[in-house]
Amino acid sequence: MSIKIAIAGVGNCASALVQGIAFYRENPNAAGLMHKEIGGYKPQDIEVVAAFDVDRRKVGKSLKEALLSDPNCATIFHKDLPDFPVTVQMGPVLDGISEHTKKYAEERSFSVSDQPPCDVVKVLKESGADMLINYVPVGSEEVAHYYAEACLEANVGFINAMPSFIVSDPKWAKKFEEKNIPAIGDDIKSQLGATIVHRVLTDLFEKRGIKLNKTYQLNFGGNTDFLNMLNRDRLDSKKKSKTNSVQSQLNIPLADDQIHIGPSDYVPFLRDNKLCYIFMEGLGFGEVPITIELKLSVEDSPNSAGVIMDAIRCLKVAKDRGEGGALTSISSFTMKSPPQQFTDSTACQYVEEFINGKRGK
Repeated sequence: MSIKIAIAGVGNCASALVQGIAFYRENPNAAGLMHKEIGGYKPQDIEVVAAFDVDRRKVGKSLKEALLSDPNCATIFHKDLPDFPVTVQMGPVLDGISEHTKKYAEERSFSVSDQPPCDVVKVLKESGADMLINYVPVGSEEVAHYYAEACLEANVGFINAMPSFIVSDPKWAKKFEEKNIPAIGDDIKSQLGATIVHRVLTDLFEKRGIKLNKTYQLNFGGNTDFLNMLNRDRLDSKKKSKTNSVQSQLNIPLADDQIHIGPSDYVPFLRDNKLCYIFMEGLGFGEVPITIELKLSVEDSPNSAGVIMDAIRCLKVAKDRGEGGALTSISSFTMKSPPQQFTDSTACQYVEEFINGKRGK
């Protein structure tokens, strides 16, 4: 059994995912997996059959070579990358590149290829892909919609790892439902990242009777994701996604001026390391103040890959069962902005029920 995936955006997250496929093939009992097996599928059953990008250092190159090309800076935790017989195809540029990134050193920024875009639908069909993972940069709304439409036309499953509201949008969800194509989204949560930690602490405040009065989450990093987000015009969906994800854990949401969540700055030397600072202030028994201040340091891309590995296999299980449309259970577990928000413990329970066939999508 195999799961054939296509990737839109051959960046750091794609690098970590492909490394993980090889790593767990050689180290099946190693730590780091949420599920070693889902529906009979293991990480090593995943194979990349198509890839799209717009950077001249990646387009036309083998996937293996492209993953190791600038501006990628993901931690190399498995040097022997699988040599999938895939050449990176030129995708649509549209709004995928922010002009401000051109002011930065080329090895840290994007350099657009002059090749014409390929026929994405044709490539998807010919590759036999079961699904496409959307890893394009934050703020690339037109590009995200393009790949979603391509999946609908090619009858390919869709995993939206970026904060463009597609799977959580009823109009888009209806399109996937009508064509019986499974979709997961939107905006990937890290395995143990800023959003999941902030959500769990917020839920803990609620369950333990602590009234949360104010909170912030500040994030710093040095990869192209943080460089891209220096353009604040591209941040609306990201900020909304992260904020709503935390607010969803409260019975009564905080006022806008009492919560601040979002990317804060680009620090080049941090590379793929992400630093997060979380502050929470609440009232406990007798309305006595309680304060939490937390620092989290993670390698951003492997943290994402640890979650997408489960999303891929759950989508394949849904496809095998003939289930289409937005996959609510796995979306709520793996995404910041799913079609329906649950607490993380409830989402975890629903995913287990889905995997065991005791619950629908």
